[in-house]
Amino acid sequence: MTLPRGSDKIQLGEGEVKNDMVKLKRPVHPVPGYISSALRECGLRGAYNSRPPYQRNDYIGWITRAKTDQTKQKRLNQMLDELRDGTLYMKMRWKPKNTN
Repeated sequence: MTLPRGSDKIQLGEGEVKNDMVKLKRPVHPVPGYISSALRECGLRGAYNSRPPYQRNDYIGWITRAKTDQTKQKRLNQMLDELRDGTLYMKMRWKPKNTN
């Protein structure tokens, strides 16, 4: 993409183009009380906190966007199962980066 002369960025909806790079701005989702309680009750708060911020945010947004309580519960259970397993993220294989 070529930027207009004399400009170094263009606003495009929710993204910003700067030097031909697109940086999308995602809404940050607060953790609802029922999700925080479920993490605590299942002993998975540490597993949740060890995930990258984008994963934590994606999980919360995905769960809270569900239209019915049944779907919210199903998605919450999936997140808890994936955190317990430690190798999945949204049903995709995931391997944490080595922090050593």
